[in-house]
Amino acid sequence: MRRKESVIVQDPEILSGEPVFRGTRVPFQALLDYLEAGDTLGQFLEQFPGVSRADAALEEAKGPAGAP
Repeated sequence: MRRKESVIVQDPEILSGEPVFRGTRVPFQALLDYLEAGDTLGQFLEQFPGVSRADAALEEAKGPAGAP
């Protein structure tokens, strides 16, 4: 069975290694900042059309690090 690649990647040559959505230069922190501010996933996606709804929703569903 083939393992799905992570939606979030880190590459020292992209934004100095900051975690970004695969295939973009959109920092993962941007999604967290939007959600913490009370914005919706839709509002985030309007601002960052390079991020797919499925990728952003996967990360949102995972919740904060360490959450059950």
